[in-house]
Amino acid sequence: MIDRKHLAELTRIEQERFLLKHPKSGEMFQAAKKVMPGGVPMSWMAKWPGAYPVFVESAQGARFVDVDQNVYIDFCLGDTGSMTGHSPEPTVKAIREQVGKGLTAMLPTQDAVAVSTELAKRFGLPLWQFTVSATDANRHVIRYSRHITGKTKIIVIDRCYHGSVDETFATLDADGHTVAREGNIGAPVSLAETTRVVEFNDLTSMEEALAHGDVAAILMEPAMTNVGIVLPEEGYLHRVGELAKQYGALWIIDETHTISVGSGGMTAALGLKPDFLTIGKAIAGGIPTGTFGMTREVAAAIARRIALDQIDTGGIGGTLAGNALSLAAMRATLTEVLTPEAFEAMIALGTRWSNGVDAAIKEFKLPWHCNRLGARGEYVFQSKAPRTGREAADAGDFELEQYIHLRLLNEGFLLTPFHNMALMSPATTVKDVDAHTETFRKVCADLVG
Repeated sequence: MIDRKHLAELTRIEQERFLLKHPKSGEMFQAAKKVMPGGVPMSWMAKWPGAYPVFVESAQGARFVDVDQNVYIDFCLGDTGSMTGHSPEPTVKAIREQVGKGLTAMLPTQDAVAVSTELAKRFGLPLWQFTVSATDANRHVIRYSRHITGKTKIIVIDRCYHGSVDETFATLDADGHTVAREGNIGAPVSLAETTRVVEFNDLTSMEEALAHGDVAAILMEPAMTNVGIVLPEEGYLHRVGELAKQYGALWIIDETHTISVGSGGMTAALGLKPDFLTIGKAIAGGIPTGTFGMTREVAAAIARRIALDQIDTGGIGGTLAGNALSLAAMRATLTEVLTPEAFEAMIALGTRWSNGVDAAIKEFKLPWHCNRLGARGEYVFQSKAPRTGREAADAGDFELEQYIHLRLLNEGFLLTPFHNMALMSPATTVKDVDAHTETFRKVCADLVG
């Protein structure tokens, strides 16, 4: 329905607006290119719309200010890293106090016990270990799974994302074979050696993949988020858990993004029983951290197979894993910021945001759909919810996304750059959501006009 010449003209207008609104960011970008590849501290930051990334001066709550003093309502929130809102006071207070008492010492603190106790209560897994990121957590549980089972293959979901874990950058080709995903950089071995890929919501393919007898673990999000939101069909997740047990594979659930449904994520909400659970980002209010929980049975199996004199050479852990600063931040964030009451308000706002998007889509008869995942909402350029990661990927329209994101940026809203997803924080307000609804309606009107 979108006329591409009209879209190109709308994009040109927004590109000019961007340059007028962000001259200091432009100056900083020119300086940045001299000392950083692409002018950014991490390569994916170059994917933001506009001639260059916006440079941030400060951020607080659900807003940030750039170096040109433009103020934004932030629905990206560090793509979950700042799900708490930027610099929530309880977390900041805990960080300030811990900075004066020591950052890291390679020894446990009292906060480690408190955080593990809270995580066990939320997710139902009794034993916890800490890492520097959710990526590390996923790497570690994959290693443990192979070590415990003596098997080599990992099952992942097509179009998944679990951080920079080598085994997960795989997809299915036209013949259903596991191959490296496009853009995969420097894969150490063929992905078919380490990984078997299946589609989300496809139990038949899941059982066929397990039936080879060589699968150590299934690693998955309970709802896909990084290719866009793809929700599980009724009974799907519980059956995956049953199949894992039947075929002797360990079931790993990555809740890093799906914690948006509530304080215990989808694991608690649906009563799931994974062998491992991984999570990171939001639980420390923006301080880098990750953690993984496990059952007592898994912990006992690990203990039987790893000798104490070799425990530091097996590829598990890191010097800064479980450091005092991150644990202090986690304790404050979990107990004072990301509370059940906060989630209740965040989810209500996520619903309101999605309702506003739905209303505009309906008004202008656009063949789009808005997905919901608790405090998250996301619109896709197809008329129904995707059932698989492939469907979600095929619904993408990079040219259209770039225009919408740039237009919203110029109007003072930031969405997640890789798809059309918004996240609510405890600091987000009804006024913030309604402002987006009004602007999104204007975007839709201009696109069809």
